[in-house]
Amino acid sequence: MMRIFLFLATNIAVMVMVSIVFSLLGFSGTLDAQGVNLDLNALLVLSAVVGMAGSTLSLVLSKWTAKQTMGVQVIDPPQNQTEQWLLAIVAKHAQKAGIGMPEVGVFQAPEANAFATGMNRNNALVAVSSGLLQRMSNDEVEAVVGHEITHVANGDMVTMALMQGVLNTFVYFFASIIGHVVDRVVLQNERGQGAGYFITQMIAQIALGFLASILVMWFSRYREFKADAGGAKLAGRGKMIGALRALQREYEAQDLPGQMEVFGINGSRGQKLFMSHPSLEERIEALQNMS
Repeated sequence: MMRIFLFLATNIAVMVMVSIVFSLLGFSGTLDAQGVNLDLNALLVLSAVVGMAGSTLSLVLSKWTAKQTMGVQVIDPPQNQTEQWLLAIVAKHAQKAGIGMPEVGVFQAPEANAFATGMNRNNALVAVSSGLLQRMSNDEVEAVVGHEITHVANGDMVTMALMQGVLNTFVYFFASIIGHVVDRVVLQNERGQGAGYFITQMIAQIALGFLASILVMWFSRYREFKADAGGAKLAGRGKMIGALRALQREYEAQDLPGQMEVFGINGSRGQKLFMSHPSLEERIEALQNMS
């Protein structure tokens, strides 16, 4: 809860600072002179509500969504020796990381993958694919579990959701300003928000959201290095490197939907700016150079 409080407090401070800067620069007066009569403070508050609502709801429902979309079967109670072993490994890493015991589940997928989610580090979900249990050795699975437990211990799910919410806030805020300027100044619409506003705002949200996603993916890649280091600390550096090398031998990972992809052990591939995970080569090299 302290992480959430501090992050929200920081974001409120940022919004207050933006409001002050706009006032000092006379931005509101400039817009008024162009016929764009906007209450920037009210718009900023509305943008925060709109921007944070989706990411907060996504975080609150993250465990339920994961279970439904990925078909995660929670192990309760264990049905075989493999499930008993997996529960024991999760419990060991959770205790060492200082978090509550997460729910543990398995989802059916031939590829080796895993993810962690949940809004509370003491009430999270760690899920692994059936392919991971079949294709990886016990040491490699242990390292993957350590990686996911580190995501939980570091509060990465909360941080990523709040970061996305803040970016959504400013995307909506500036897209709304652009929409008003085009509608009032370019299209000379004096009757209020016309079609030009809504069309322009939608286009601006797409464009600004595209740019914002670059920041989100950069931060996601940064957190992956941290999770790898945590996995190495919990399970051993050799085991963590071995798990990443095992992933190199795999085919392309099954895409994980939405928030789960960001915390999967084997994430999306593509242009580097839009990748949720660093390349496996970079991750292995970082672990090899870790002191």
